[in-house]
Amino acid sequence: MSKAIMILGASGAGKTTSLEKLDPKVTFYIDADGKGLSWKGWRKQYNKENKNYFRCDDPEQIFGLMRQIDEKQKQIKFLVLDTLNGCMVADEMRRSREKTYDKWMDLAQSVYNIVDYSNKMRDDLTVILIGHTQTSDDGFTCMLTNGRKLNKICLESKMTTVLLSRINDNGDYVFETRAKNSTAKTPRGAFDTDEIPNDITIVLDALKDF
Repeated sequence: MSKAIMILGASGAGKTTSLEKLDPKVTFYIDADGKGLSWKGWRKQYNKENKNYFRCDDPEQIFGLMRQIDEKQKQIKFLVLDTLNGCMVADEMRRSREKTYDKWMDLAQSVYNIVDYSNKMRDDLTVILIGHTQTSDDGFTCMLTNGRKLNKICLESKMTTVLLSRINDNGDYVFETRAKNSTAKTPRGAFDTDEIPNDITIVLDALKDF
């Protein structure tokens, strides 16, 4: 089965930038936020001509693309969805005039399908799901979701690796690897410290044996 990694964080916390060292030749980037990537020269790396970049915020269409990459685009080794929240918000806005409970069930089902399938793709594929965070009054940080149904599901529970991207007290961009007051978690033995530089290649190297 595929490896699935979730990267969570507030806007500006370095989530997208942490992916800069991925090889564009074997990476497919789904831009659900529609804002592009966050480093100089990204347009030459990820574009339609290179067939490794697609701007889309429709959950069902994204799920279909995931299946296509899984089954037919064997050269792709890393699949990025940035962000899950982009899918949720866009779907909610498209159906804003609907007053029934069905739209929330449909949204929960489509987002759940994406997260669930990210663990069930081919063995040589790593799926990286990016999401925004929310922090409760008592300081606990988890993924920001739309609707009570997704809150009940707790999408992080479907993952073995959840990284919290943030800026530490020294002003460094880091990944939090273990839960302090958040849903951050990594397999036991993968990391010796609670914080690591927010470089996805460090994470991928550490998870090779898991």
